[in-house]
Amino acid sequence: MSLNKNSPFSNLKYDFPSGLVVYLVALPLCLGIALASTGRSDLLFSGIIAGVVGGIVVGSISKSSLGVAGPAAGLVVIVLNALETLGSFEAFLLAVVLAGAIQVIAGLLKAGIIGYYFPSSVIKGMLAAIGITLILKEIPHAFGYDADFMGDEAFAQKDGQNTFTELWNAVRYSSTGAIIISAVSLGLLILFDRPFMKRIQLFRFIPGALFVVAAGILLNLGYAAFAPELVLTGEHMVQLPVASSAGEFFGFFKTPDFSAFQNVEVYTIAVTLAIVASLETLLSVEATDKLDPFKRSTPTNRELIAQGIGNMTSGLIGGLPITQVIVRSSANIDSGGRTRMSTIIHGSILLLSAVLIPALLNYIPLASLAAILLLVGYKLSKFSLYKGMYALGKEQFIPFVVTIIAILSTDLLKGIAVGMVVAIYFILRKNYQHSYHYIKEQHREGEVITLQLSEEVTFLNKGSINATLENLPDGATVIIDGSKSINIDYDVLEIIQDFKKHSAPLRNITVETRGINDVEVVGGH
Repeated sequence: MSLNKNSPFSNLKYDFPSGLVVYLVALPLCLGIALASTGRSDLLFSGIIAGVVGGIVVGSISKSSLGVAGPAAGLVVIVLNALETLGSFEAFLLAVVLAGAIQVIAGLLKAGIIGYYFPSSVIKGMLAAIGITLILKEIPHAFGYDADFMGDEAFAQKDGQNTFTELWNAVRYSSTGAIIISAVSLGLLILFDRPFMKRIQLFRFIPGALFVVAAGILLNLGYAAFAPELVLTGEHMVQLPVASSAGEFFGFFKTPDFSAFQNVEVYTIAVTLAIVASLETLLSVEATDKLDPFKRSTPTNRELIAQGIGNMTSGLIGGLPITQVIVRSSANIDSGGRTRMSTIIHGSILLLSAVLIPALLNYIPLASLAAILLLVGYKLSKFSLYKGMYALGKEQFIPFVVTIIAILSTDLLKGIAVGMVVAIYFILRKNYQHSYHYIKEQHREGEVITLQLSEEVTFLNKGSINATLENLPDGATVIIDGSKSINIDYDVLEIIQDFKKHSAPLRNITVETRGINDVEVVGGH
């Protein structure tokens, strides 16, 4: 597999079909997250605006090759609470603009470096957990039970249900028409994923997801003609706002209430949005880079700036806050996207379809789109991922599994936090054990012990070094050799000096240091 870098359009034969698939995935998610975030059907278009801005604006500025930005489920609760606190969607838009400005400043201050400190085991656990979550959350939609919004990632739902009770409800209140459509859709997707289909020139450019959507529309129209009891309508369909005139369409766009500058709550919400959106973006960037078949690295500071400009733009024209999102990004990768043109294409199609064919889009059954997301979920959480992580040993596998369980039982950010704690424990434990080499030799004059310090000795190592010094046998000779160390933290130097000057003489231990400078022990005797 090779990447053509001659021009932004040189990979169009890969990027256009991929952008089309991402569009089909993004459409219901943008609408679902908008409804869940605002609780108002008249603000559904705010999700579409955010999706368009995430695709075109962020896609044009970002250097992320395959990352896709848009409204995120992780911000739903924050948006809901913010609207309740501020009492006005227009005042909330001002908070979104300010959050974007904070992100731009954070990027300029190089805060994106935080993205490099997420352990690989946690990121891979996040990917697997999102895959499982997608499967569990989309099964109800595939069964025709659409009480929860498409795109929800949290275990507990605002209607009092949770991921597992929704599965039972899906069985109890299933729709035969939806099950037939989702089964046919899954069958088509699996067929199109077979190698022999990809050798057919037509199907290299037209993705299977487009045929799935067409099949879903035709099947539902067939129900209307021959089996009315199976017809899907209302909440079982895409519900994009349809304007009856140009004036009504432009009425979907809102502008911030700049008089809310005097409201302190606006700034609190802006900071909260900026922090959470930035964390979700950096997590998604790290995950997307791991999935990228070309193993490109995204400049995280540039990404924060791009996301910040995106949020400022979205807030100024009536859109929800945005982040880079892993579901759409992974759909982009799985569909063969090569460059950020696929992201821009998805945003452009989203805009054009919302302007030109909104009524036609409302013929799409959610069951068809659920089938697409089910396959995305499966690819994120393949058995080979678990097998590979298990082979790496418990220091990688345990944080990986804990992250999965924590995300599935809470939400993305809480689950990541739990996974980070466990991963850091194993990092500290390993660091504790490998800060030096312990060499014991027998000489005629007695026992000589050499502690050969590692290249990097930080404050994290002081516990293990202190314990080793305390457990040295009385009367021994110890050589503490730091000649190969590039850096030894003050904390460790202080422990060594305290031992050499105070503890060792009391126990008749002879201490020789090599390559270790004396330090002034503040507060010492």
